[in-house]
Amino acid sequence: MPAIKLFNKPYRVLSQFTDRDDTQSQPRLTLADFFSAPGFRVAGRLDYDSEGLLLLTDDGALQQRIANPKHKLWKTYKVQVEGDIHEEALAKLRNGVELKDGFTRPAKAKKISAQDFWPRNPPVRYRKSVPDSWIEIAIQEGRNRQIRRMTAEVGFPTLRLIRTAIGPWALEGLNPGETRLLEERH
Repeated sequence: MPAIKLFNKPYRVLSQFTDRDDTQSQPRLTLADFFSAPGFRVAGRLDYDSEGLLLLTDDGALQQRIANPKHKLWKTYKVQVEGDIHEEALAKLRNGVELKDGFTRPAKAKKISAQDFWPRNPPVRYRKSVPDSWIEIAIQEGRNRQIRRMTAEVGFPTLRLIRTAIGPWALEGLNPGETRLLEERH
């Protein structure tokens, strides 16, 4: 039976077990700094400066079903953006946004109340004169830095991005750096 490991990836941790970029002045944290998982592979990536749910599995076919956009698994994020986001910007996100690499698929997007997540180190910059707001956005694709590029394109740059769910798997109950092992039944 395939196994899935859920991991709450902290801010500034690579979504891989080794740091292949030796040009960095200091080594970056990787998954290996948090746990050992021989035989497991990451099913979909999460940017170095993003936080939240990362899935790993020991089953190659399941890894492909999770990571491949053709299977249309929704990936859900809570996003803190700069500015007081309005309905017009949310509607653009829901209809698809034109980026340099083409139009995005329509997203699910709504404004939500301020979120009370764990503290981030370093903290998100605070500017007294510039408000911020939170949105929940779900997408079915996974282009490089897609959410950040989408929110910037509609005029609301991302300040903090936390993935909370991938398909049926959710972050609930996991603190940053914690894992949970699940057995998948098919």
